[in-house]
Amino acid sequence: MERGSFQLMKSVNKSLVLNKIRTSEPISRAQIAKETKLTPPTVSSIVKELLEDGLVRESELGESSGGRKPKMLHINSDAFYVIGVDAGPETVDCVLTDLTGKIVRRSSSYVLTKPLTNDKFLGILQEIIGAMIHSTDVVQEKIIGIGIAMHGVVEVKTGTSLVAPNLDLKHIPIKATLEGVFDLTVKVENDARAMALGESWFGGNSDVDSMVAVNFGSGVGAGVVIHGNLYHGAQDIAGEFGHMTIDLHGEKCECGNPGCLQTFVSGEALAERFNKQVNQNKVVNGEEIYKMAKTGDVSAVQFLQETGEIIGIGLTNLIHLVNPSRIVLGGGVMKSQEFILPEVYKMIEQRALTTEAKKTEVIVSRLGDDATLLGAVSLLLVELFEH
Repeated sequence: MERGSFQLMKSVNKSLVLNKIRTSEPISRAQIAKETKLTPPTVSSIVKELLEDGLVRESELGESSGGRKPKMLHINSDAFYVIGVDAGPETVDCVLTDLTGKIVRRSSSYVLTKPLTNDKFLGILQEIIGAMIHSTDVVQEKIIGIGIAMHGVVEVKTGTSLVAPNLDLKHIPIKATLEGVFDLTVKVENDARAMALGESWFGGNSDVDSMVAVNFGSGVGAGVVIHGNLYHGAQDIAGEFGHMTIDLHGEKCECGNPGCLQTFVSGEALAERFNKQVNQNKVVNGEEIYKMAKTGDVSAVQFLQETGEIIGIGLTNLIHLVNPSRIVLGGGVMKSQEFILPEVYKMIEQRALTTEAKKTEVIVSRLGDDATLLGAVSLLLVELFEH
């Protein structure tokens, strides 16, 4: 065996053990060996390294199965930290988390105003990240990197924002610029795909082989996670669920095409449709529509139910295309879930092709407004925990 391939195998095994501790802590060395199929001496050797690296800690003794009580292993959550940024399209938010995704510091939202230039946008990111680094007690050597969840189309390999339609910006060199300023690893990902990864890591969805997370906010985007890995597609546009055409003669979308799903069910589209269809005397937003529905306003209830039908049609198309084990819904629009979800379920039940597909699990995110930020954080954790 070549030395290089041995080193690689050792590195893969190290990630395997580390990730097993992350997902199953507290866990003993013997249990790790049993579940990973690695030999006990290999596990012991790797755990020794991880303890020396400070990534893992031991706790009180576990339950004995007859012999000496085993020591239990945990992730040492404060060994390292990650900065996560949710960049646009309306605000920039930033958090610092430990290795378990626990938020230890949060910046106040920075509201983006147009017109913007690439340089101005990059300057805003630098300012917010710099303030986060300088305002925390965490030493910079413990920060392993910066994850950016970016609105629009992202070229992941170079960390470049190719198109940020809501900000009217193109070709923003986010990774190159920020790595030059902060001397830290920077990972950039489309915001909806980052959210999907965050749901997979922190939202209690690591138990399924395939899941899709869909964000219904100022835009509509999705991320596909298969066996813990994000699917990007050939040109990095996998997950542009909001730009699925559902009405050839519909309203023009910001992408330039008519009748995209996004023109029906984004937060802004909901308000526009409701004001046009129902409430012509008074302009209301999505939050107010929900409040009206809660007080029993029949027009608001019916409108949200109709919205659930439209979302249900979109999700049925998604089920037919990807056939995921689970679909997780997030974003501000899902705050009206009590009126929307029953109709979503009805449409899938009516339209999905098979009995099994009709039962596709559709749930609302447990992470709420932090899903995308934690997704940005998980971009770095994938590098650490998975080879």
